[in-house]
Amino acid sequence: MMTKSLLIPLTALLLLTGCGDNTGKVSLGWFTMKDVVIRDFADPLIPGVTCHIASVEANLSLADPSNSSIACRQTGEIFAANIAEIDQSKNGELVFKQSKSILFKSLKVRRIYDADNQTLLYLSYSTKETEGSHKHSLSTVALWGTQAYQTAQAID
Repeated sequence: MMTKSLLIPLTALLLLTGCGDNTGKVSLGWFTMKDVVIRDFADPLIPGVTCHIASVEANLSLADPSNSSIACRQTGEIFAANIAEIDQSKNGELVFKQSKSILFKSLKVRRIYDADNQTLLYLSYSTKETEGSHKHSLSTVALWGTQAYQTAQAID
């Protein structure tokens, strides 16, 4: 029989693991206590782009695995003004960040603009400040067929 002192924290933990704005959630097995969670987000400066990130979350763990995957697509108009507002350096800019552990580890998405190919690159990667991580995923959104592409070509 469980005591009240154990029942309350366990109930709160179960409620918290169900929180969040997930697009999808797939269990990796009954005994693994791990799920692949899919989240969506719109690029804050390019509202015509939506990305979906799939990452593993380990319930009852203080640190999630670093594995992730990303897919980004054009879901609305992309204008030249949108492209003009973004950081066009080789490092691009951070557009999404999610903590993956209590200390030091996070999942990040960086947008990089490839002007030569008129393409937006979205790099999903995990950082672990104490030792680094090599796990990453890349998705691209071509500007072909958008007003941003036509305007860029007219400037040349």
